[in-house]
Amino acid sequence: MSLSRRTLLVAAAGTTLAACAPTTSPAPPVPTAAPVPTAGSVPIAEPVAPTPAPTPTATPTPTAEATPAPAPAAPAAVPTRAFVTARYADAVPAAWGLDVPGVLTALPRAAAPAIALTFDACGGPGGSGYDAALVDTLRTHGVPATLFLNARWIDANPATFESLAADPLFEIANHGTAHRPLSVTGRSAYGIAGTRDPGEVHDEIAGNLAKLTALLGRPPAFFRSGTAHYDDVATRIAADLGQRVAGFGTNADGGATLPAAQVRRELLDAAPGAIVIAHMNHPNGGTAPGLAAALPTLLAAGRTFTRLSDAFR
Repeated sequence: MSLSRRTLLVAAAGTTLAACAPTTSPAPPVPTAAPVPTAGSVPIAEPVAPTPAPTPTATPTPTAEATPAPAPAAPAAVPTRAFVTARYADAVPAAWGLDVPGVLTALPRAAAPAIALTFDACGGPGGSGYDAALVDTLRTHGVPATLFLNARWIDANPATFESLAADPLFEIANHGTAHRPLSVTGRSAYGIAGTRDPGEVHDEIAGNLAKLTALLGRPPAFFRSGTAHYDDVATRIAADLGQRVAGFGTNADGGATLPAAQVRRELLDAAPGAIVIAHMNHPNGGTAPGLAAALPTLLAAGRTFTRLSDAFR
């Protein structure tokens, strides 16, 4: 990630990626609407070892400083909470933040000419809105995107979810059960309390994984935590659950806080191979008008866009 991107994140630390945050820091309860697999409901299974990512071809190298992680193979059965708790009981994190081992922050070289637009919908108090204008802009221009949906947002917008899931332009991804930073030690980000142990990491991922699998008829391939913060033990647990962790290299809307003109500038400055993060749950923000202003220029310049699953095959 470039210095300018990191500077933006630090400068906006009070709000960036926390636009859907609760106003208090205690850990939110895991919603009951999306039951988490239990030791009695899903057989304990050792996850299949990750398979290596495809060998890059000689195309331009993404400017974001990231090496794509190998794709975790989907386990034969989702590991249970008890299995994850036992396996990682003594694991000690060595890294914490936005860019840690196991987090994808740029597209692989073979997909480098394209840009991946990703939009979060966080759910919960103040976070369950729907930016229809943003989605209409993507549809008008035929621009694909990956949509990270939180379990609470899905519950608040069932008809909209069905419309988005049925549109081949979009890929639905997992944005967690209660929108929590992913930690095994209770680390917080932007005032949002993180998961406190391996079991809670499992719950945050697996709750919405089960919900989306039931709704889509297949498991989502990608996961992004609330605030996009992780420790490296949590990303290993995500891989065990068959989820690829998507970070970002370009923060287009500063957690839905930036005005339209700045959103436009961030999008126009996104380098080939960038994974761009923005939000689709704040219809009164600057994200939609900024996107509408930027896309015609980007398309006229020959820029292309991709869903994450099409880039990471």
